Amino acid sequence: MSDVSSTVWQPPVATLRLLGGVDLQGLDRGVGDALLAQPKLVALLAYLAIAGAGRSWLRRDTLVALLWPELDQAHARAALRKAVHALRAALGADALPGRGDEELRFADDVLACDVVEFTRQVERGFLAAALELYVGELLPGFHLAGCVEFDRWLDQQRTEARERAGASAWAMAQLFNDQEAFTRAGQWARKAVQYSWDDERTLRRALSLLDRVGDRAGALRLYDEFARRLRVDFDAAPSPETQALVAKFRA
Repeated sequence: MSDVSSTVWQPPVATLRLLGGVDLQGLDRGVGDALLAQPKLVALLAYLAIAGAGRSWLRRDTLVALLWPELDQAHARAALRKAVHALRAALGADALPGRGDEELRFADDVLACDVVEFTRQVERGFLAAALELYVGELLPGFHLAGCVEFDRWLDQQRTEARERAGASAWAMAQLFNDQEAFTRAGQWARKAVQYSWDDERTLRRALSLLDRVGDRAGALRLYDEFARRLRVDFDAAPSPETQALVAKFRA
């Protein structure tokens, strides 16, 4: 059963925030800014935090292949050692423990990550708490030139996080609709479309919910916004099924 209540997240002293931007909170501002100005360090931290969620150990071979594909093995490993040294110097050695010479881990009890906590809250059913954390796309606009596999991994993580947010928002909309809290149901239905803006099935469900709760004007505004974005981004139009539904509202 999903919980509409909001459980306040109490992270450790330092927090890596990747949703809606990138930030290191709980550190000296100058230290955090110096790390975040280096894209490879941001990418390494993000991968260790997300791919290593649940305290999984990650092999150095995997990391060098993702982040330094242009270098031979010896130089790539040297670059990784330098990056890990810089992160440990800023965050503390406990933040990135090692196991032998080949494995690293992100210690989320030392340095929290909002993406990991967002996923955890969704899985626990604390949807309101999860959606408080989802303030925007994962690492928006972030890109590593020449690191095709890392960019592919990041795109997949963005999609998964966005889909979790959309599904959670729709579940909230349904909960409030069942409780006859129609204003809040409509608000969450709009959020679901915002998070899953290219999913017409979610759009049609939201439009139908808004119509049922008496907000037909809001439904039409939501459709017009969706159609405009689809046209601008993809030079496309909504599907005949969606257009037919909206035509019924207009009639």
